[in-house]
Amino acid sequence: MRGEHKNVRVFRGIPYAAAPVGEFRFREPQPVARWAGVREARQFGPRCMQPAGNGKLDSRATAMSEDCLYLNVWTPASGKEAKLPVLVYFHGGDFTSGDGSLPRYDGANLASRGIVMVTVNYRLGVFGFLAPSDAGGESPSGTTGNYGLLDQVSALRWVQANIAQFGGDPSKVTIAGDSEGAVAVSAHMASPLSRGLFARAIGESGGAFTPRGMWPRAQAEQQAAKFAARVGATSLQQLRSLPAQTLLAAANPRKASSASTTFWPSIDGQFLTESPDQVFTNGGQAQVPLMLGSNSQEALYTALLGDKAPTPENWGEVVKTTFPAHAEEVLAHYPGNTNDEVMHAATALAGDIFVGHSTWKWMSRHRETGHSPIFYYRYTQPLPPEIKDSADSNQKREPVLGAAHDAQIAYSLGNLGNLRRYAWTAADYDVSRIFSSYVEQFVKTGDPSGSASSAGASSAEETAAQGGGSVPRWPAVVTDNRGILMQIIGEQTNSVWDRSGPRQGLVERLVAGAPTSGPTVPPATDAVTEQSSR
Repeated sequence: MRGEHKNVRVFRGIPYAAAPVGEFRFREPQPVARWAGVREARQFGPRCMQPAGNGKLDSRATAMSEDCLYLNVWTPASGKEAKLPVLVYFHGGDFTSGDGSLPRYDGANLASRGIVMVTVNYRLGVFGFLAPSDAGGESPSGTTGNYGLLDQVSALRWVQANIAQFGGDPSKVTIAGDSEGAVAVSAHMASPLSRGLFARAIGESGGAFTPRGMWPRAQAEQQAAKFAARVGATSLQQLRSLPAQTLLAAANPRKASSASTTFWPSIDGQFLTESPDQVFTNGGQAQVPLMLGSNSQEALYTALLGDKAPTPENWGEVVKTTFPAHAEEVLAHYPGNTNDEVMHAATALAGDIFVGHSTWKWMSRHRETGHSPIFYYRYTQPLPPEIKDSADSNQKREPVLGAAHDAQIAYSLGNLGNLRRYAWTAADYDVSRIFSSYVEQFVKTGDPSGSASSAGASSAEETAAQGGGSVPRWPAVVTDNRGILMQIIGEQTNSVWDRSGPRQGLVERLVAGAPTSGPTVPPATDAVTEQSSR
């Protein structure tokens, strides 16, 4: 296999499973055929089928196809025999969009620090999570659905078998993901199929502990039956014979209003035998060190207030209407006595419902039944303004009250320079230096502090921008009467006591009766806008 050779070797578009087309559509990933000779690995593989026109994502893949089960490897140019730690990153995107070529996921920075990084494409939407009942009859394991997660398992098995050839140590694999990628990470911790395939886990702004959770298999099969009727298919073979674009168009959530167009991971009996929450409650999860957290503005206050002005009167009315059985308690934990307080209260509650509570519950469950250290964070650095000549720089934006959903990704991987739309400041580069150092040290040692005090900046550009500096120590989670010890990561990075336990208990009750067919509130942003040179 031939990749690029500079300070970092990059191998793009490596197939880890057979193309899931024809008879392999709606089937577990199949082994990839061996190839003769040297395979070029200079181009990213096609991104998986997904809705077109998402201007917030700047894929470096040149095509979209069902034939999309490819991964990418970044490794130090001199590290082939080094047995380096490995980071496998699963992109987010609501299990409907995204791919491993996006500039914010680029692995060159971490590879330059002695880490082998892998990004993975996996089946999305209807192709990744449709669960036809008759597919279970032909599956050796009797399963249906969850093909996107099974793709990830296949990629992790590929890493175990092959990463040593790229300088990686298969016994030192960390899995990581953002948003739905973090949902996947929590699911892998609960899955018997993923056991032994990784040694550490990182979850950024996500987790499988929301009302949406993981669907029961019966619900997933019912959803598949509704979708089949929608496209006029009466059998699995007919679903397989339809053009990919036909299925994509029918399942496109941006165009189709029917509930039959939503697809989600399920408790299929193979990848998951029970819900991740139940697995963690019983102590059956992978006993590995865990680094996880959420952002300070995971959702907009308008998710709850809509077009109402953020006044105390409107806030009280919305709370009483939306949460009639808990209104008094909600207002006690999320008070709003001024317009500014209302904006922050509504932002906090919407963010807790969307992501914050799920992440907190994941942390709490692993703390209660796990036997490995946990490192819990709250990320607070807002994205800077966009450069004025960017295409949509004049777009109306909501007030910036914190770090939006997914804003942390480029900071945590040290990739600010890949996102040219933003007017990055020295403060941004310093936050990125600190956060990416935490990621680096966690991947290397299982402790984000590690030898972080001597860790450098992400690049010469970032070093020049903020001049280096020490990295504050990040202690593992402990609890006492002061709360839970967590790390604030932002312009002021330090350890604090999180006292949100009672508030999170309230959110647990608020979401207990929430619908399971989709997110309760939308995020502050679907993804970080990207613009890069290729």
